[in-house]
Amino acid sequence: MPKSFFHFSLATGVIAAGAFSGCHPSSASGHASQPAVAVVAKKVEQRDTPIFLDGIGTVVAFNTVTVHTQVDGQLQKIAFTEGQDVKAGDLLAVIDPRTFQTQADEAKAKKAQDEAQLGNAQVTYDRSHTLLAKGMIDQQTVDTQKATVDQFSAAVQSDEAAIEQASVQLGYTQIAAPIDGRTGIRQVDAGNIVHSTDTNGLVVITQLKPISAVFTLPQQDWLQIQHLLATGETLAVVAYDRDSRAPLDRGTLSVVDNQIDPSTGTIKLKANFPNDQLILWPGQFINVRLLVETRKNGLVVPASVIQRGPDGSYAFVIKADFTVEVRPVQVAQIDGGVALIDQGLKLGEQVVVDGQYKLQAGSSVTISPTPGAAAGSQPKQRKQPKPSE
Repeated sequence: MPKSFFHFSLATGVIAAGAFSGCHPSSASGHASQPAVAVVAKKVEQRDTPIFLDGIGTVVAFNTVTVHTQVDGQLQKIAFTEGQDVKAGDLLAVIDPRTFQTQADEAKAKKAQDEAQLGNAQVTYDRSHTLLAKGMIDQQTVDTQKATVDQFSAAVQSDEAAIEQASVQLGYTQIAAPIDGRTGIRQVDAGNIVHSTDTNGLVVITQLKPISAVFTLPQQDWLQIQHLLATGETLAVVAYDRDSRAPLDRGTLSVVDNQIDPSTGTIKLKANFPNDQLILWPGQFINVRLLVETRKNGLVVPASVIQRGPDGSYAFVIKADFTVEVRPVQVAQIDGGVALIDQGLKLGEQVVVDGQYKLQAGSSVTISPTPGAAAGSQPKQRKQPKPSE
């Protein structure tokens, strides 16, 4: 290659490079401004916000009774259907009553016999007074007649007690429901011999309306609960399913246990629910929320506003010049997609709801109407508004 051609090419390249540099001074300096980030924003609002203490609980029956026979005998009849709702006093089963009926009849007959003897002894005693006045008998004979009357009077009283006892035993052959509730699976069939000492009983009746739930809370919540109870306030409780998606029933706190469990550092509480729809069932695991306060005019933002870093929670606040400030915040609770703010934000301030992953302190932003727009790149046709606008 000729030497003159080499010098010409090199000169041409230097001229071209200088021309490119003159057309793009920012690229040469390396200080190009960053484009504005599209975000979704929302203003800080005020609303009355309930504050809850959350615990995990188990549903328990309001009352549970294992129905046993109180007398021994053959189970003659089953008068209920498994899973049936029964009222207190409804007939559940019948034990063969013939043996107990015979005992009751014998007691009545014995009383009639003793009453006849008592009547005869009373007549003899009354006559003895007349004979004593005429001197036909002595005082000892009168006293003997009086003792005979007393003896038969005591026998009649004993017979009355025996009749009562026999009647009670006979009544036990008609087994009735002791409470309102729902019967479970039958434990024994008709025709079997049953005993009062049988372990399983005949059936279990569970009261489902109302129903209870036992749950635990950390011991550090106890002072707040104690303060509320001391005011005589009735504390509301809401039962949720295990996913805490929807309330199952609403009730009230009924009992706080009399001691804190030192092994777990928790305290046990019990709440009652009307359970009109029978959504709660004994043995069911649920999430329980105890309402302890309603914050009047609390400052709230969507939960997605709250970001977490090494120094705690923070939010991106949009300033008047459409740049963002990283603001530390204190959050009272996050519930139902809403964060209740204790400190750090003011009513009416704009905060970033979506698009934070592209932001840092001082970043310029444009406000997009939907989360989808914030997630992508900045729209080409959107113009950065000026602070005066």
